[in-house]
Amino acid sequence: MSLLLDHKPLVVGVAGGTGAGKTTVAHAIMEAVGLERVAVLPEDAYYREYRHLSEGERTEINWDHPDAIEVDLLLDHLRALLAGQPIARPVYDFAAYARAPETIPVQPRPVVLLEGILIYVDPRVRALCDVKVFVDTDADLRFIRRLRRDVTERGRTMESVVGQYLATVRPMHVAFVEPTKRFADIIVPEGGENQVAIELLRSAMLHSLAQRTDPPDAR
Repeated sequence: MSLLLDHKPLVVGVAGGTGAGKTTVAHAIMEAVGLERVAVLPEDAYYREYRHLSEGERTEINWDHPDAIEVDLLLDHLRALLAGQPIARPVYDFAAYARAPETIPVQPRPVVLLEGILIYVDPRVRALCDVKVFVDTDADLRFIRRLRRDVTERGRTMESVVGQYLATVRPMHVAFVEPTKRFADIIVPEGGENQVAIELLRSAMLHSLAQRTDPPDAR
C-alpha cells in the first residue's frame, strides 16, 4: 500500500568513520525536523547473513568492507520509501551473525535519513541522497570512542578491539570511508562536539524542507 506524500522525501545521508559522532549528528537532524517526520535507515541493519559460516569463518568477517552490506536490499527499501511505500526494516542480530526474525515497520516520511560508514561508496546510493553529510573526526578520537564503546557495551577485551582496529577498521577507513568525503555537501568536523556546525546543519535542513513544502507564491 502506498502513502501519498505531498512532495518527494528529502534524503539525507550521514557518513563518517567509526566513532566519528554520526549518531549524534543524526539525532540532531531528527530533533530539528521532528521525529515523526523522519524515516531512518541505519546501514548496520543491512549486514549480510552469515549464519551458515563456521565459527572459524565468522572470525574472518570484515564488517568494515562494502561487501559486508547488502546494498541491493538497502536500495530496494530506500526506493520503496521514496515511492510512498512502507517497508519492514531488518534487525541485525550480531550474536547470530544474521537478521533477527522480527523487523521494524517504517512508514514513508518527508525525510529519509541514511546513516553509516559506507553509504557513499555505492554510486546508486549517492545518487539518491539530496544532502550528503560527512562527519569528520580525528582518528585518535574515533579510536578512543570505539574502544570505550566495545569494551563497556559489547564485552570486548582491549586486545581484541585494538587487533580488529589495526587489521580491518583502519585499513578499510583509509581505503573506502575517507575517500567518500569528497562527495559530501556538508562536512561536520568533530561530530557531535561541534555545536556550531550542528546548528548550521539544522538550519539548512529546515530551509530545505520549507523549500519543498511551501507553495511557490509563499516563498
